[in-house]
Amino acid sequence: MLTETPDGLYCEDGGFHVDPWGAVPLAIVTHAHGDHARPGSGAYLCAEPGVALLRRRFGSDVPVQGLAYGESLMLGRTIVSLHPAGHVLGAAQLRVQGPAGVWVISGDYKRAPDPTCAAFEPVRCDTFVTESTFGLPIYRWDPTATVIGELRAWWADNREQGRASIVFCYTIGKAQRLLAELAPIVETPVLVHGMMVPAIDVYRAAGVCLAPTETLIERPRGRSLAGELVLAPPSARGTPWMRRLGDFSDALASGLMRVRGVRRQRAYDRGFVLSDHADWPALLATIAETGAERVLTTHGHAEPLARHLREQGIDAGVIRTAWEGEGGADEHE
Repeated sequence: MLTETPDGLYCEDGGFHVDPWGAVPLAIVTHAHGDHARPGSGAYLCAEPGVALLRRRFGSDVPVQGLAYGESLMLGRTIVSLHPAGHVLGAAQLRVQGPAGVWVISGDYKRAPDPTCAAFEPVRCDTFVTESTFGLPIYRWDPTATVIGELRAWWADNREQGRASIVFCYTIGKAQRLLAELAPIVETPVLVHGMMVPAIDVYRAAGVCLAPTETLIERPRGRSLAGELVLAPPSARGTPWMRRLGDFSDALASGLMRVRGVRRQRAYDRGFVLSDHADWPALLATIAETGAERVLTTHGHAEPLARHLREQGIDAGVIRTAWEGEGGADEHE
């Protein structure tokens, strides 16, 4: 059904590419993160809730068609539909039905509840192409409420010490998820880096309830930020922008923080293990729920996951991608 090409996965029967990294005539995009949504293609198809994020990335003049979750569309000799992936706003799995059976391309997905996007829905198929960003047994997530509780306690401690608390997180998905989880428990605005404002505005326009925010640049210079909570993209770390924070403690919200060595290597004061990807148990459970006879792994720890599946008697292989792991992208994890 799908073949690997220099531009990414291609469906000849349907005449489209899936999350291509090159410029192609028609790109079906699973979600708006930069390692899946690349500029330059002639036209784009995505889930309806993700249209505004793609237009923010590509510009309003780029042809972007939205498809409601579960709605079918005939493309060439195939029938395609998009189904919730639970990753970020508008994230979707792609179901392709054609001469070679039914394939599902997961894109990025998670199984944990998230108030900012539609929950993941398992889709039955013959072949399942699954992400494997955290495809190692070490990656197992705590409940979100536990992580948010840890963040609140750290923030309160910093407030008592007269420090600002800055959490580095990705601009699409992670920042909004934090703001949604904090919405019921904060009254004063959370300060945010200016890079985060466009995506936050898209989420609010989609009806997602977020904590109140204030762009940090709007604060008068010289005003103390002691006790404030600040969200910023990882790329802002170490830049002149941070001089206005005064005394602060910093943290990264990422599934990568499950590995203590990563936190020490990156020299964060704290690490909050909050991921928008499936952990190891969720990957295995999802693969089982699809009923797929064949599984192809991609993105991240693809080979270890495929090897484990083969040891369990499942026909499994690896699809290579131009994007491996998180790659340090501000929007990926």
